[in-house]
Amino acid sequence: MNPDILWAPWRLAYVQGAPAPRPQPVEPATWRAGADRTCFLCRAASASPEHDRELGVVVRTGSSVVVLNRFPYANGHLLVAPLDHRATLADLDRDQLLDLQEQLVVWCRRIETGMEAHGFNIGLNVGAVAGAGLPGHLHWHLVPRWPGDVNFMPSVAGVKVLPQSLDALWQQLRGAELPRP
Repeated sequence: MNPDILWAPWRLAYVQGAPAPRPQPVEPATWRAGADRTCFLCRAASASPEHDRELGVVVRTGSSVVVLNRFPYANGHLLVAPLDHRATLADLDRDQLLDLQEQLVVWCRRIETGMEAHGFNIGLNVGAVAGAGLPGHLHWHLVPRWPGDVNFMPSVAGVKVLPQSLDALWQQLRGAELPRP
């Protein structure tokens, strides 16, 4: 067995540019006004809480949704997005901007405490030419980091190890009773 080869089937759809396979997509009973029905973040924002686990939703606030990244760069990689389908920062009002930034602070704290992360990469790509994979729905990537990890966009080929399934991560983050900011 070659120790430099790891099986990571959830990455294939991403590498090939295909949507992740799902048995039956969750169909929200009511979509938010202005939602794009092909957008996974709009689906997560509109779905009822009983579908949170299936959709990877760890929390919704009055203005934002935080979801697990189905194609993570590192264990604990989250997406923090407005509930509404908005493409640019200028499309958000002050309350939405504040809530999104507060969610970044909350989840950095929770991951520091619950997963013992030592740092974070937090990124926002605005527009397709800037690298946004979903250019119509603004979202921040929150990527936990640890000393010696090589999981965030390595410049040379190497092995990436994600030691936890997305479902186990969802359970850990949802069950965390940690201090508020």
